[in-house]
Amino acid sequence: MSTDAAVPGYSDDKTAVLARLRRVEGQVRGLTRMVEQDIYCIDVLTQVSATTRALEAVALKLLDEHLTHCVVDAARQGGPEADLKIREASDAIARLVKA
Repeated sequence: MSTDAAVPGYSDDKTAVLARLRRVEGQVRGLTRMVEQDIYCIDVLTQVSATTRALEAVALKLLDEHLTHCVVDAARQGGPEADLKIREASDAIARLVKA
């Protein structure tokens, strides 16, 4: 995780990102209730899939914001910071593809 003090790329859409995360949080709570209530396995799995897709959408939004703000800004400046931001983005993409 980067520790620099730069403003995150998602700062302009922070409210929307937080709203999406709250929806995901609600979906996870719903999954907990489904298991507590012994809901049919396939129904729970369907909701797990929907929750996973929702969280992936948040990740893609954050990645897009990182690329269009942080990486582009660093690339304009050039030097080691540009290399670092590109490496970070590449590593993040690799983690997302693995998941």
